[in-house]
Amino acid sequence: MTYRNLLFNGLKFLLFLAIGLGILYLVYRNQAAAFQEDCALKGIPAADCSLLRKVWNDFRGINYFWILMVFVAYAVSNISRAIRWNMLLQSLHYQPRFINGFLTIIIGYFANLGLPRMGELVRAGAMARYEGIPVEKVIGTVVVDRIVDVLSILLLTALALLLDFGTLRAFADEHINLSTRLGNSNILLYLLLGAIVMGFVLFTLRARIIRLAVVQKVVQIARGFVQGLQTVSQLKRPWLFIFHSINVWLMFFLMGYFCFLAFAPTAGLGPVAALTSFVFGAWGMVIPSPGGMGTYHFMMQLALGFYGISGDDGFSFANISFFSVQLGCNILWGLLALLLLPVLNRNYRPDTSAKSQPANLE
Repeated sequence: MTYRNLLFNGLKFLLFLAIGLGILYLVYRNQAAAFQEDCALKGIPAADCSLLRKVWNDFRGINYFWILMVFVAYAVSNISRAIRWNMLLQSLHYQPRFINGFLTIIIGYFANLGLPRMGELVRAGAMARYEGIPVEKVIGTVVVDRIVDVLSILLLTALALLLDFGTLRAFADEHINLSTRLGNSNILLYLLLGAIVMGFVLFTLRARIIRLAVVQKVVQIARGFVQGLQTVSQLKRPWLFIFHSINVWLMFFLMGYFCFLAFAPTAGLGPVAALTSFVFGAWGMVIPSPGGMGTYHFMMQLALGFYGISGDDGFSFANISFFSVQLGCNILWGLLALLLLPVLNRNYRPDTSAKSQPANLE
């Protein structure tokens, strides 16, 4: 890697770290102010009312059995992800070792803590190196892997809305009064008319718009998305691929639910509330910041508010979950993977006998 690339990656890391820390600071500042106001109402002196002290005490009071179960679910999830990934590589006539798939996936998560979205490239590069597979082919399977993840989180979002629509609607009705905010204005009518006019213009100029480079790029990405999904249906055992895809996200959900059980204020909320909070937290992870720092805290605190969890307890839970999963699991497992991967592959020579054959997905 050149000095210029190192400098560029370093600047990107600092930028995303600044974004994450900035959002986390804003969440903390707003919640600390609210916590001080609540203490004042209860007659608690400001000197005895520290949000950081509360978070620390909440950490000390959690049930560590359930945190241990979070680590177990993390491992099981990545076992299924490794099996699923190997199935994609096997469809291209490669036979990677399971342990290499497992450890490179964990290293990818570890890399994401430093630079968002870097993990996909890191794990693809590591797998290509140790298994002797062309890196572009490995990246293609990683893209398919991520496409399935996107569909999974969309399905889970729809499931959460279906199961707990009443709670979400009640919260929206209580806190978002559109009639009051819009008053007697005709803004909705103007928006509707604007959408109609925009639609007519786009339809009229559709031939020119389609020829635009940016539109062509979007179409190309959409086609790649569809082609990636088609490879799943062409696997020898697509049902097994689907099973492991479900298990990946089931374990992800259980990691969040176990954190619920570990923290007294959330222990009694139940699995549906855990699912809704998990979905909100997952979307918070989409925003590029190291490990979802700040954005995860905001979204998790928002979701817990639907179920009457106070802001300070929500902030504590977000930190408990964040440090257990994002930092605890990813750092500890990641460091272990970094140590084990070169040792386990010291004398390993991948089988190259089938790699010259054309890929057959039938």
